[in-house]
Amino acid sequence: MKKNEQNMQGNLASISGAMPEAGAVGSGTPRKCGMTRRSLVAGAASAVMALALLAGCGATPKATDAGSAPKTAEDTSAAATSKLIVGFDQAYPPYGYVGDDGEYTGFDLDLAKAVAEKLDWEVELEPIDWEAKDALMDSGAINCIWNGFTMEGREDDYTFSDPYMLNAQVIVVRADDGIAAQADLAGKTVVTQIDSAAEEVLEGDAADLAATFASLETIGEYNTAFMQLESGAVDAVACDLSIARYQMSAKPDAYLMLDEYLSEENYAVGFKKGDTATAKKVAEALKKLYKDGTVEQIAAKYADQGLTMDNWQIK
Repeated sequence: MKKNEQNMQGNLASISGAMPEAGAVGSGTPRKCGMTRRSLVAGAASAVMALALLAGCGATPKATDAGSAPKTAEDTSAAATSKLIVGFDQAYPPYGYVGDDGEYTGFDLDLAKAVAEKLDWEVELEPIDWEAKDALMDSGAINCIWNGFTMEGREDDYTFSDPYMLNAQVIVVRADDGIAAQADLAGKTVVTQIDSAAEEVLEGDAADLAATFASLETIGEYNTAFMQLESGAVDAVACDLSIARYQMSAKPDAYLMLDEYLSEENYAVGFKKGDTATAKKVAEALKKLYKDGTVEQIAAKYADQGLTMDNWQIK
């Protein structure tokens, strides 16, 4: 079989050698082809036979793209599928957490359900590892992030709805620790959630302040951070204003929030970059839900956890 293969490969080489060279077409200088129409047809037939025999000898010709439709990425957006798949941190009260009944609950999750109902969409709540949110969004496992999600600094990575809630990054300390201002944090240990807006601020605009700390540590979720603060393992927690209010509502005598904000920002619903259709529909639905009183009714459920309508943005 080896000898036959060599002969056939020689035939193919002689045929290809008689064809115009790559790049000759459109080069500005016409080239004469030494083959007649009949010899071209005959050569093509020989080539087909040679390829068929080569296939029988175990050689597999490369597949071509001719005639095959290009693959397009599946559109997993809620606007296309009528299904809102909400990625959220299940330890982020009052926005998303596990309730006493074992069910997922929270202000943002209730908002997502209300929006889905308004738009006649299905809704699916998906608790996620916060560090994996980008990969989950890219894969289509979720099609939005709705969980006290700060939009500032992430505009290049996501398409956002209109901002719906004003927020700030703050510092919380133990009430009896004698820390009254940011300057008192020098030499102290501060903890924040990994990949959070607070971490971004302390590594960016507030880096000079962070440089005075003994250390800036990160942790997976804020409930554990506040347990560490209460036990004395750390001296302060950097977090969202809403998280601080929630923790302080549960233990008002245990914690003190410093008056100085690290930054001010906005919460918005994050979608895959370019998904403007879903972002627009969600923002429009939130506006309608505010006007008919639904948003205020939902917020009232979490008032005892420090959530207020004072900072609501979409009206």
